[in-house]
Amino acid sequence: MTDDWREDRIGSALRGENPSVLRRLEAGFAVIGDVQFLPGYSVLLADDPEVQRLSDLPRPKRMSFLSDMDRLGEAVERACRSLDRSFRRVNLEILGNTDTFLHAHVWPRFDWEPGELVGKPVWLYPRERWSDDRFALGSQHDALRQAIGAELDALSLTTE
Repeated sequence: MTDDWREDRIGSALRGENPSVLRRLEAGFAVIGDVQFLPGYSVLLADDPEVQRLSDLPRPKRMSFLSDMDRLGEAVERACRSLDRSFRRVNLEILGNTDTFLHAHVWPRFDWEPGELVGKPVWLYPRERWSDDRFALGSQHDALRQAIGAELDALSLTTE
């Protein structure tokens, strides 16, 4: 598979061609992030590529998106806590400054992060962290993907 899916992340998810998809949720797709310098980084993609802002959604769909973001955040929290004792918390963000489609970032945070960054926004990490091949999503993250997916499944059972 080529990286063409990156050009249309939502369309490729809708077509079943986005390999980063963890699960289809009510209002979008839970995907694992392209970079894993904070292992477990995930993103919730809205399921309509034309939607740019949360406020573009009708209120019921907006509430579904926010509920999905909460569910993905809790799944990442549970998975990361079980895999790394130094897990601290999860940060949730809806930004939209670079990619114009609606999406939410789910960032796990850890005690082993550099002291000058641990309490600051992830976006202050050095630029090279974002492009370093050591942190690129790959097969070494399969156990993490499975753990987050299993937690998403477990949480769906508690909400039905």
